[in-house]
Amino acid sequence: MSAIRIYPAAGKWVVRANGAVIGESTRALELLQRDYPFVIYFPREDIASAVLDPSDRALICDDRGRGMHFHVSSPEGMILNAGFALTDPSPEAEALKDYLAFDAGKVTVERV
Repeated sequence: MSAIRIYPAAGKWVVRANGAVIGESTRALELLQRDYPFVIYFPREDIASAVLDPSDRALICDDRGRGMHFHVSSPEGMILNAGFALTDPSPEAEALKDYLAFDAGKVTVERV
């Protein structure tokens, strides 16, 4: 069995940075990976690109592949490494290639 599973995320999902909505989608995907909490991935076009600033921090995951992090600007300032994207996904994670996810400890990701 695969270490990851990807499903359409039911409903409408929103991501907020310090209260400011930076994206919302009804086309989000839900990633389940081993015993980790689920992660919601948003289509890139559903996120305000003006609030994203590429980070030098790499993303390396045995299950998902390689990618990059983003800093997210908010009304209170920059939130470091709050977003991430897979630029070179594993074959199992290929569906996430044009999507962004966020660190739920740094921004708010919720179904509305």
